[in-house]
Amino acid sequence: MAQRTLPVIEISGPPAERGRQYGEAVRDRIHAATAYYEAAFGASSGLTWEQVTARAARWLAPVRDYAPHLVDEMQGIADGAGVDLLDILALNARGEVIYDKSFAAMAADGGGHPGAPDDEEPAEGCTSFAAFGEASGDGHVWAGQNWDWRAGVADTVVLLRIVQPPKPTLIMQVEAGQIGRQGANSAGIALNANGLGGRFDDTVGLPQTVVRRSVLDRHSITDALDVLCRTRAHIASNALLTCREGFAIDLETTPAGHGWMYPAGGLLVHGNHYQAGVPAALAAGYRPMASDSLVRVPRAEAGLRALRTSTGPDDSRRIIREAMSDHLGHPESLCTHPDPRAPLLKHWTTLVSSCVDLTTGDYHATAGTPCDHTYQHLPWNLYDGPGAPADGHCSDGARR
Repeated sequence: MAQRTLPVIEISGPPAERGRQYGEAVRDRIHAATAYYEAAFGASSGLTWEQVTARAARWLAPVRDYAPHLVDEMQGIADGAGVDLLDILALNARGEVIYDKSFAAMAADGGGHPGAPDDEEPAEGCTSFAAFGEASGDGHVWAGQNWDWRAGVADTVVLLRIVQPPKPTLIMQVEAGQIGRQGANSAGIALNANGLGGRFDDTVGLPQTVVRRSVLDRHSITDALDVLCRTRAHIASNALLTCREGFAIDLETTPAGHGWMYPAGGLLVHGNHYQAGVPAALAAGYRPMASDSLVRVPRAEAGLRALRTSTGPDDSRRIIREAMSDHLGHPESLCTHPDPRAPLLKHWTTLVSSCVDLTTGDYHATAGTPCDHTYQHLPWNLYDGPGAPADGHCSDGARR
C-alpha cells in the first residue's frame, strides 16, 4: 500500500491573487480545519466558532498596520475557500486565542468553563534542530523539526510554495489557510519554531504566523533576526534560524524580552522549554509547559550526533529520521503519538517531520510520524526560480 503523502500547493502573483489560488486549492481542508477548531474550542471553553472569530478580530488591525499585504493574502484565501476573513484570521491566530488572558473571561461570559492556570495548554509542541560544520559528516547544512500538534488537523496540513518576487520564494508546512509557520526560503534561510508557553500582559501583539512569515520573507539572516528582535509577538515562541552559509542562532522570543543560544560543535536543538534562561516575568513560578520537552531535547541531541559519521546526504537523512523517531517516553516522546488516555479532540501527534538540506536546496517531509512514514521529497528545490542566490549552481552540482 502506498504511503500517505502531503499535498503540494504552489501559488504566485499579487497577494490577493495568490491567496485566492491557495484558498481554492485547499477549500475542503480549510472547512475541515474550521470544523475541528469549532469543536475543540467548544469542548475546552464552551465558546461557539462565532465567538472565537470575534475574539480573533482584535488582531486584524495590528496585522494590517504591520503587513497589509498579508491581510490581502488572507482575504484572498477566504474568497477562494468561500469563508470569511475572520475565519482565516482565527486559523492564523489559534495559538494567540488559546493564550489570550481575556479569553478565559470571555469564555465565562459565554457560559464556558475556562481552565485554571495549572491547566495551561501548549500552543504548539515541536523539537527543532540545526546541524552543520563539525556536526555534519557530509559537510552540508541541515535544518528541520518534528512538528507536534493536534492529531485532528493532520488532514489539513499542506506543503506550500509561495513565489512572490521580489521577496524570496518560500516552502513551508502549514495548516490549510495559514500564511506562515515553519519552512525555508530561496535565500537559504530556514526557520523552525516551537511553542514556549507562559502568560504575559494582554497588550495585543502580532500572531506567530505573521511573525514567522515575515522572517521567511527576508533575504538575509540579519534582516530575519531583525524581524524577531523588533516585532512584538502576542505569545512566546522559539525561533531557530539556520542559513546555508553554516550559521544558526536560536531566539526564545517573548512579549517581555528575548533570550538566545548558539550551536555547540555545530549542533543546536530546541524544544518547548526555556533553554537560554527563564524570563524574569515568569521566573517566580515557572514550570515547563511540556515536561516531555525535557526528555525530547537531549534525546534528539544524542541521535543527531551520529550525523558526524554521515557519508553523504542520503545517509544524513537516514540518521536524521532515525534520531527524530525516538520513542523514549512514548507516547509523549520525540516522535509523538496520540495518547489513548486523553480525549479524542486533545490527541497529539507528530504531524510532520521535516528535513531541509540548505546546501543543495532539497526539502523533505513526512506525512505523519517519522517512525512509520518515509520522507517525501518535495518537487521543488529551494533555489529554483525567483529569489534564488545569484551564484546558482556550484561545480559539485549543489546549489550554494
